Parts: sequence; structure tokens; C-alpha cells
Amino acid sequence: MQERIAIPVHNSRVSPVFDVARRVVLVDTSDGEEDGRSEWDIDLAWPCRRAAWLLHKGVDVLICAAISAPLAGMVRSQGTRLYASVVGEIDDVIGAYLSGNLQKPRYMMPGCCGRRRRLQRGRNV
Repeated sequence: MQERIAIPVHNSRVSPVFDVARRVVLVDTSDGEEDGRSEWDIDLAWPCRRAAWLLHKGVDVLICAAISAPLAGMVRSQGTRLYASVVGEIDDVIGAYLSGNLQKPRYMMPGCCGRRRRLQRGRNV
């Protein structure tokens, strides 16, 4: 199965807020293995333009730290799976996603959502 994953990046880590992130890493995968990676500048202030950019780039999965409710809704409505409140080094986060370990506490945003985040994970929050 092929997937394209988007992760906002700042200094080789997941960017704190997707709504204002300036760079995004796109990771192409096939059968659970990374096939390729590219990094893009995005200077799109409006949430609808960010959601449209993800759709245009064929993104299947968005992994991010914080994201506004309106943008999260737009991303989900276009069929993109959303994993929010995720922190860490980009390489570690990609590896954790591909191995099914993204829910480990080390990737959880400190002080964010607590128990609720763990319960909602299965719903691709």
C-alpha cells in the first residue's frame, strides 16, 4: 500500500503549530517502508489554502503537533487521516508511524489532551 505523509517541520522536529508552519516534509511510503522524502516551503496563511495544498499534493496522512479546529476539520473532510499532538524529531516520528508506535508517550505533546488523546487516537484525531 502506498501512502504520502505530511509533517510540518521546524529545525528537524515536528513544528509546534501546523497552521503557521513554514515548511512541510512529504514522505512517500510503500508497504510500510519509506520510498522518498521531500521538503516544501509553504507560506499559506488561510487554513483553506493549507488544506487545499495537502489535497493537491496527494497527502493521505498529516502528522502534526497543534492544529486549529477549523483546519483539522477541513483536513479530515477531504479524507486525510490526522494524527495531532505529536512531537519529536522528524526521523523518529516517521519511524514510529511506520512501525505503529506513534502512540508511545515519547511522541505525545506534553500537557496536551492527556487521557483524551490516547482514547481518541483510534479515531485519527
